[in-house]
Amino acid sequence: MATEYGGRPWRHAAPSYGGQPPNRARRGSQRWFAAIAALVLGVAGLAVALTGIAFQLLPRQFSAEQQRQITDWEVGKRWRTMPAGKIFPASLQYPAPSVLSDPGLRLPADRIGIASQASCAAATDPAAVGAVLARHGCEAMLRATYVDGTDTYVITVGVAAMPGSAQVNAAKRELAGVVGGSNGAGVRTVPVAGSPAALFTDSRRQLSASFAAGPYLVFYAIGYTDGRPSVPVSADHYADSEMTFAGAGVAQAVASEVGKSVPPPTCPGTPGC
Repeated sequence: MATEYGGRPWRHAAPSYGGQPPNRARRGSQRWFAAIAALVLGVAGLAVALTGIAFQLLPRQFSAEQQRQITDWEVGKRWRTMPAGKIFPASLQYPAPSVLSDPGLRLPADRIGIASQASCAAATDPAAVGAVLARHGCEAMLRATYVDGTDTYVITVGVAAMPGSAQVNAAKRELAGVVGGSNGAGVRTVPVAGSPAALFTDSRRQLSASFAAGPYLVFYAIGYTDGRPSVPVSADHYADSEMTFAGAGVAQAVASEVGKSVPPPTCPGTPGC
C-alpha cells in the first residue's frame, strides 16, 4: 500500500539512479586525462633530469679541435720550460744517407754552440721568411749549430715557436718554394768562433729546408766547414744526398725532443676536466 503524505500518495520519492548529468561526467573525464598527462610529463621531466645528471657525472669529452688545442698547448710550452741543452742535445745521431751500403748505420753529430733566443724576423731571412712567420704569430726562434762526425758539414737548426699547429701549417704553405733546395733562404746561420763552424755564414748555406713538428716549425741550413761559398750541390748526387741526410737528420733529432707528441687528452687527468 502506498504511503500518503499530505493527502497524496508517496510515489517516486526515491527515483531510480540514472547516472551523472552529462556535464559532470565530461568534467570528470577531463580531470582524469589531466592527471594522466601531468604524470607522463612528470616522468619525462624526471628522465631528462636524470640524464643530465648522468652526463655531468661522466668524464668530459673533447672534440677533435679541443684535443688539438690542448696537445698544442702541452707541447708548445716546452720551448719556455725545457733547458736549452735538452732542446739541443750535446750529441745526437742521425740515419746515414741512402747512398751508403748499410741502411741501419747511424752517424754522430756534436753541438758546437747555442745562440741566444731571437725574434723570428732576426733569425731568418726577414723579407722571404721572417715576414711570413710574423704574420702567423711566431713568438721566438731558438737556434743551435752542429758539426757532423767527420767535421765536414756544419748545420744550424732553428726552432720557430708558433701559437699552434694550425699556424704552423699555414706558414709552411706560404713558405713552400721559398725555403728548401739550394736557394739558401730560411734560418740564418750561427757561426761559432774558434770551431769548425767559424766560417759558416749565410752566404755559405748550401741547402735549407723546414718541416712541421706540432706547434713548431723546424728549420735547418747546412754547409761545409771549410767555408766554401754556396754552390749547386744538386749536381753532385752523392754530396746532395749526404748533406740532405745530415741536415734533415740533425733537425729531426732536435724536433724529436721539443716536438715530441703527447697522448690525446682524456678526463680525468687533463687540465680543464
